[in-house]
Amino acid sequence: MAELQIHQFPCLSDNYGVLIHDADAGVTASIDAPEAAAVERALESTGWRLTHILTTHHHADHTGGHAELKQKTGCTIVGPRGEADKIPGIDVSVGEGDTYTFGNFVARVFETPGHTSGHIVYYFPDAQVVFVGDTLFALGCGRLLEGTAEQMWSSLKKLMQLPPETAVYCGHEYTQSNARFALAVDPDNAELQARAREIDALRAQDKPTLPTTIGLELATNPFLRAEDESIQRHLGMVGADPVQVFAEIRRRKDTF
Repeated sequence: MAELQIHQFPCLSDNYGVLIHDADAGVTASIDAPEAAAVERALESTGWRLTHILTTHHHADHTGGHAELKQKTGCTIVGPRGEADKIPGIDVSVGEGDTYTFGNFVARVFETPGHTSGHIVYYFPDAQVVFVGDTLFALGCGRLLEGTAEQMWSSLKKLMQLPPETAVYCGHEYTQSNARFALAVDPDNAELQARAREIDALRAQDKPTLPTTIGLELATNPFLRAEDESIQRHLGMVGADPVQVFAEIRRRKDTF
């Protein structure tokens, strides 16, 4: 059976780039392309040849390398239909319910508005991995720059329904600061306390905290736990609509 190889690497100030590779099919995709030079270094270190860019959303720290990489490699750029006019060099636009075939693997596309209005994620069920851009972070979620709390909660619920073992690759290394906030709104969560200690140890060694998993996020990420009674109690919102609870958690994080 084909294997989806995954290579994660840091770029810009706190972004992660990711390359995925199907050796049997001879295809390599960059998940977003924050900066061309970093992607090129990653390609050089792996020996892979870029054939695709799978774009999650239009922000420049995710698309900054598109034009240069396309010029040099002729790669196919896939991106969100709702933001196609903002994605440099886009060839294929996809949206909710679409699939995109990458070598021997098929990505399912979910629209996840909230951080941006047309944000999408790519879920590879056979490889048990999802690439979420800036919708979900380890212990966090994206700021609501173009969408509402209701939209983002709906987007996160799509991810919450994925199998718990699904590996999650996010766009940024925000985990340590996210952990400090998570403990402020979910202080009695023993699993979160243990995870925060692990995160501090990893960052002290300059090691990445990603990927995470859906299961780990369900247990420890306050943005996925708006229905949890202990968090609601801590916020003074027992029994409130989960959208309102989520909105309050997001509001507090914005000023934390």
